[in-house]
Amino acid sequence: MIILYGSGTSRSFRVLWALEEAGLNYQYVPVKIGSSESDGSQTETYKKINFQGKVPALINGDLVINESAAILNYIAALVPDKALMPFNDIALRAYYDEICFFVMADLEQPLWTNGKHRFVLPRDKRVTAVLETTHWEFSKSLKALDHYLSDRQFVVGDRFTMADILIAHTLHWAEAFKFKIPQALLNYKNRLYERPACQKALEL
Repeated sequence: MIILYGSGTSRSFRVLWALEEAGLNYQYVPVKIGSSESDGSQTETYKKINFQGKVPALINGDLVINESAAILNYIAALVPDKALMPFNDIALRAYYDEICFFVMADLEQPLWTNGKHRFVLPRDKRVTAVLETTHWEFSKSLKALDHYLSDRQFVVGDRFTMADILIAHTLHWAEAFKFKIPQALLNYKNRLYERPACQKALEL
């Protein structure tokens, strides 16, 4: 049985959505981020699963995976018939990997920096002057994303993949943080969020 530890619409939501797209049986365990209570991410029990005290964490038998993009690829590999990532086209797989790494290393980083310096880091470690820079960095990343997406329905090939989940969730995160997003990209995000699997994940 797959067990997913997660919290709300954090990065763990990507995994919840992916599990629904894959149609896999799983157990979802809510975790309170930053809490030392019994169901918190800072307990010694939870840190045996994710030593950083973060979410998501996915367990399948003896396997434990703690990074959202890696978990998405693992889920896709469990259901190759769903084609949630490219398997048989090495060039398309390389492009898929490029998109995923771009999201994790470039697109979402200004958002995480912004969040850390507004409410995550201890107050004496926050640098408010960096917030303006995060908006500039994100706008630059959006130009790259627009190049990747262009007028495509999906970002890789002609079908939905885990890369679409990564992008859509990151744009949702940006929207919640009041970053400026072109309407075309919002339309893409909104369309993907209407998928039945995403709606079911939101209910959870």
